[in-house]
Amino acid sequence: MKEVFDAVNQVFDFVVPIADFLWGFPTNFDWYASIPILGNLSFAIVILIGSGIFFSIKTGFIQVTHFRKGLRILIDRKTAAVGITPLAAFFLSSAMRVGPGNIMGVTGAIAVGGPGALFWMWVSAFFGMATAFMEATLAQIFKERKGDELVGGLPFYGKKIMGNRAWVGVLLSCIFILYAMFCLPAQAFNVFSSVGSVAEIVTGETFSRTSMLYCITGILLIGGTTFFAFGGIHKITAVTDKMVPVMAMIYCGTVLLIALLNIGTIPYFFGAVFGGAFTPEAVFGGFFGTALAQGVKRGLMSNEAGQGTITMSAAASDAEHPCEQGVVQALGVFLDTMVVCTLSGFIVVMAHLWSADPAAWEGLKTQQLPLYLASITSLTPGSGADSLVTLLISVCYGLFAYTCIVGFIIFAEIAANRISRKRPFIYFVRILGALVFIPFGVLSVMAGLELGNLWYISDLGNIIIVYCNLPVLFVGAKYAFRATRHFKKKDGTPFTSDVVGIICDYWDEKAKQKS
Repeated sequence: MKEVFDAVNQVFDFVVPIADFLWGFPTNFDWYASIPILGNLSFAIVILIGSGIFFSIKTGFIQVTHFRKGLRILIDRKTAAVGITPLAAFFLSSAMRVGPGNIMGVTGAIAVGGPGALFWMWVSAFFGMATAFMEATLAQIFKERKGDELVGGLPFYGKKIMGNRAWVGVLLSCIFILYAMFCLPAQAFNVFSSVGSVAEIVTGETFSRTSMLYCITGILLIGGTTFFAFGGIHKITAVTDKMVPVMAMIYCGTVLLIALLNIGTIPYFFGAVFGGAFTPEAVFGGFFGTALAQGVKRGLMSNEAGQGTITMSAAASDAEHPCEQGVVQALGVFLDTMVVCTLSGFIVVMAHLWSADPAAWEGLKTQQLPLYLASITSLTPGSGADSLVTLLISVCYGLFAYTCIVGFIIFAEIAANRISRKRPFIYFVRILGALVFIPFGVLSVMAGLELGNLWYISDLGNIIIVYCNLPVLFVGAKYAFRATRHFKKKDGTPFTSDVVGIICDYWDEKAKQKS
């Protein structure tokens, strides 16, 4: 077995420098790094935030003007004639967005860039809402019907936008499937981290990675994932419809309780965040660009705006107009960053271990989950609630990770439909996720691989998918802009191919059925 573990470790060796280079380019060149402020921002961050600003202006800041419209769509008890409801699609996308990155990413960003990184996360999320609107709208425009399901997303709108070339759709499908599969090991690690933390709180013992507890966890994880993966999108949305609200309520309620216990220090939180956004403390390097870079990078990686990774759920919705799901998906970015990430940031900033307990800070600042849990403990001293609060957060962390796992597999399946809709091929994708990459993640944990190394695979996948999605978004932006103008007119005319100037078979057929 040692040989297997060694092989697992070696798989990750080549990934680290590639991911570092692509995410850092061109900050890894001295001539660029020497430029004030801009030298701290990689090309990926510049184009992501720049895209958000551009799309915000071109859509008339639709994330603001149609915010309440998105809420009304969500609370409307609409049933789906085909596919899933807008609310179910929102929960499915939230299952992916509201993941361990909401804790890990925020904690890591603050540990490197200081409290001000949270401010720049808000800025990136605000503009990212417009990007999410654009990609969700395109996913809706070019979605296709498959029996009683709707399929679409990046591989589908990429094919249509790039000259209706089949090979473009196949290539994007392959890239997304590989991206999703290689993200699974990191999420499996997160599930194990949660289980280990819960077990330690309950028993007072620390369990080794080769213990019976971890073996049983691995078996249950593989079995549960296989069960849901082979149930298809309806079985998975039945779970996410219930799990996402519950885990969000538990997490938000727990953090708000901590906030009440520390209500007198809330002014410190806002002072540290806004002050640190422009003048970070020396302990974080003291450079304005550091806070900005960390906040934007981790914010965009958390809410996934611009990556095209949430477009599969957007396409699955039975919306009345493509832009309806666009404004709904923009709300997903708001929930992820403005609400959940902010609450996570509240814990780390309010604890401010870097000044309150420098020794603990130095020992934990590179270990996001232990640092986050230590921050929680410092905010509930002597209250008798330390263990309960830590337990609840650990459970939420595990649920975040598990919903990401099932989300990645179902999104990969939807993308696979662009290659082939034959059942054997779809089963192959399900098997690949549930019975190959999840066990691979289990072996990674038992091999003693640290989460930081696993994150490099996710980082690499994230940057590759960004460079694939953004060019397609800009080429196809004219179709989304035309759809937006039609949406805002509210003249009662049906949405058809004539509105956007490109063939949209699903919408033409829908308009014909209504006439």
